[in-house]
Amino acid sequence: MDFVNALILGLVQGLTEFLPVSSSAHVRIVGELIGTGADPGAAFTAIIQLGTELAVLVYFWRDVTTIIGRWFLALFGRIPRNNPDARLGWMIIVGSIPIVVLGLLFQDAIETTFRSLWIVATMLILFGVILWIADRVGTKTRRVSELTWRHAVYYGLAQSLALVPGVSRSGGTISAGLLMGYQRSAAARYSFLLAMPAVFGSGLYELYKSIKHPCVAGSRDALAHACTPEVFNGFDTLGATIVAFAVGLLVIAFFMRYISRRSFTPFVIYRIAIGVVLFILLGTGVLDA
Repeated sequence: MDFVNALILGLVQGLTEFLPVSSSAHVRIVGELIGTGADPGAAFTAIIQLGTELAVLVYFWRDVTTIIGRWFLALFGRIPRNNPDARLGWMIIVGSIPIVVLGLLFQDAIETTFRSLWIVATMLILFGVILWIADRVGTKTRRVSELTWRHAVYYGLAQSLALVPGVSRSGGTISAGLLMGYQRSAAARYSFLLAMPAVFGSGLYELYKSIKHPCVAGSRDALAHACTPEVFNGFDTLGATIVAFAVGLLVIAFFMRYISRRSFTPFVIYRIAIGVVLFILLGTGVLDA
């Protein structure tokens, strides 16, 4: 992968991370189409997601600092333990547990089997339909302040589905929120806050592995342990991460304004169209799964 291709993938990551269309699927697909020579890899994808999560941190800075501050104050008894912000902090922690556990249990499949473009195409269409149903039947009355412990777990389970490219982290969690009756903006806000621990944890872990074991982290075949610096390069990855941050910050601002007034139907249509096109490209041999 050269520097320009890395920047293109960073742009794709920034454009798609916060939209319910699956950024990992788009990075996977575009990586094939632009001629990087292979799947950019789960490690590269996880690391450039640090850029988009940094955008979440900047956009929701007041929310994040308030939640963390109140959580610590409640933890040490300085404010009531049932403080709404402190409680939300605990719910984000609880909601992050499923993806951590499942991510560790299925790490090999996540880095290999689940990245098959046949699976990506299927998930794009399937979860596009689920998002459409959720947007149609959800009552859209609950606010984030009404989040329950049970719903926090359900949100967490929905987020863990995003371990499979094509599902979409935001799409899966927003769909779950809509089905549980939350407003579009509330479902999206909690979805983005919930993603922060998991994405930062995964990205920093992959970054650590890439620095400590660059040959293994960059290998196209996890079993081969072969050095392939053309696939994983620190400078290229940094550039892609910076682009993902800048573009992601603009997209998240647009998305939060958009969903306050409009439905998810355009994203549903787009997901299904991309899934169908991907099936055609795979079936005709234009792309290799």
